[in-house]
Amino acid sequence: MEHVVKFPQEVKEIHHMEIPMPDGCKLAARIWMPAGAEDAPVPAILEYLPYRKNDFTTARDASMQPYLAGHGYAVIRLDLRGAGDSEGLMVDEYLPQELQDGCDAIAWIADQPWCDGNVGMIGISWGGFNGLQIAALQPPALKAVVTLCSTDDRYADDIHYMGGCLLGEQLSWASIMFGRNTLPPDPANVGEKWRDLWLERLEGSGLWLKNWLQHQRRDAFWQHGSVCEDWSKVQVPVYAVSGWADGYPRSVFRLMENLPGPKKGLVGPWAHRYPHMGEPGPAIGFLQDELRWWDHWLKGRETGIMDEPMMRLYMQDSATPKGHYTHRPGHWIAEPSWPSPQVTRTAFHLTPDGGLSTAQPSASTVLHHHSPADVGMASGKWCGYGTPGDAPLDQRREDAGSLCFEIDVPEDGLAFAGDANVHLRLAVDRPVAQIAARLVDVHPDGRATRLSFGVFNINHLQGHDQPQMLQPGEVYNVTIPMKHVAQSLPAGHRLRLALSSSYFPMIWPTPDPVMFSVHTDGSALELPLRAPAALDDTLAAFDAPVAAPPPPTEQIVEPETWFRIVEDAANNDIQMQFADGGGVTRLLTNDLTLHKQGYETYGVQLDDVTSAWGRTEWHYGLSRDDWSVRSETRTLLHTDANDFIITAELRAWEGDTLIAEKQWEERIPRDHM
Repeated sequence: MEHVVKFPQEVKEIHHMEIPMPDGCKLAARIWMPAGAEDAPVPAILEYLPYRKNDFTTARDASMQPYLAGHGYAVIRLDLRGAGDSEGLMVDEYLPQELQDGCDAIAWIADQPWCDGNVGMIGISWGGFNGLQIAALQPPALKAVVTLCSTDDRYADDIHYMGGCLLGEQLSWASIMFGRNTLPPDPANVGEKWRDLWLERLEGSGLWLKNWLQHQRRDAFWQHGSVCEDWSKVQVPVYAVSGWADGYPRSVFRLMENLPGPKKGLVGPWAHRYPHMGEPGPAIGFLQDELRWWDHWLKGRETGIMDEPMMRLYMQDSATPKGHYTHRPGHWIAEPSWPSPQVTRTAFHLTPDGGLSTAQPSASTVLHHHSPADVGMASGKWCGYGTPGDAPLDQRREDAGSLCFEIDVPEDGLAFAGDANVHLRLAVDRPVAQIAARLVDVHPDGRATRLSFGVFNINHLQGHDQPQMLQPGEVYNVTIPMKHVAQSLPAGHRLRLALSSSYFPMIWPTPDPVMFSVHTDGSALELPLRAPAALDDTLAAFDAPVAAPPPPTEQIVEPETWFRIVEDAANNDIQMQFADGGGVTRLLTNDLTLHKQGYETYGVQLDDVTSAWGRTEWHYGLSRDDWSVRSETRTLLHTDANDFIITAELRAWEGDTLIAEKQWEERIPRDHM
């Protein structure tokens, strides 16, 4: 739990300010700064998001922005064009207009009397993405970046696709933005133009799921905004942060390996959260750590932060499986660079009897496997948010439907840090096929905890930009890259590799059920083994988490939050169902009442992996006095042998009057998926 703290300097807050863009569009900002900054300019820190500066992110912002302002920084929360209180239209994520607006906003900020000309960018998720992307455009005033839970590769490592497979999370994320995009600006901030801006959004924001499904391979659509296309363009110092339960830990390692400038990496046990609010814990004093970063790079102070090891990772201990952890046992380790000189990549060969061996087996065989449709229902979310239920469940049922290989953990234990890879000599019986791999900690009593996983669309063997049909029966050399993790296992446990031909709803199934055949000769699990290192002992403990005081709120209706796996024996159907949102909350600072509630369901017939479907629903609302607006959005995604099929609808009301109603029926051809 964070401790509320007082600040060295008094904080002045500007709830709404409009920043003009060169084309006349006005972007809305909320600003915190030290009192008197107009006479004693300070560096500025920008967070640039579509998430509405004055309502739905108020509680989160209140924990962070005043802390930095109270320690000598001007902090700006800027609404993207077409979002929150900003003018214009937002029709997709990370478009060139968004990035150019960010550059123009940085120039405007640097030119203000309260800014000394030095600007940093920070953000989690969307704001972490565009911080890197804008850094690659090299605006002169941008001096450093903190990027959390973000990616350098929008195709290979984002919420849309993984290993060339369509993530179920793409539907989830598209639906969240579908709902958010229905909300208008706040009349208290923008005046009477709110309605015209709202109607423009309702008519023109579009169906983002359609956009993303029209690009199923790594084309120019995804190359744009992927800083891995040219690392050399990011010259400013970068602090990259993520968590093992988050969707984005892999990018921290690539950034540390490839960025040319000064850099630091931090990966904890957390889900998709700021580390001072990190769950699973332990949460850390990230605001203090962040302040050291800004003081070094924006104020030129020697804080010692760059004298510490480049990377700090949380080595997780074994934990029994459950859908939610408040805390993960473990300890911090240090890496001087990445790839690490302290990691030894070691091959564990697949043996004919289902074992894993560091010695090359003398015998070989071919093992055939076809997974039932329920493998994947215990996968949890691709991107965990620390919400009860969204972590992977006990893997025993998943493993029963998979081809498994095991090894006993040695007497002195087993520890690895980094990305495991699975190398297979593999044949399939269909022209379109995918494979999923999981690393599992098997406890002495049989309980099984997923440690990491990877998926791969085998049609992408020649690259994510040039998929090809497979020849049934032909043997291919396939590598499945797995998510990075730092994990230790004790003696008495077993390490299991589980392979499956489907993994829904984590990834969307293929057009036909697939049987794969693994040739054990030449197939291996490659583990990044790591022994304890002297450098680990040099790490100082993190400070305890702190936060600024929370804003006063009134919870009017509690949110619905649940996560269920439901099997219908009569209809031979299994579903993952969950609800999330904020219920109904009143912000006492601006007398605004907020409503946010969502529902998602993913289902499949147990005897037909191709019957998979996903359905989402979001409800949003804003009200104050006699002004009220609300919206409902629904999306259904299913497939046939040839197409992805989207059915979507949007309805929006002002008071009791229906203002907008739209429907979509879209078919997008499957592209080797």
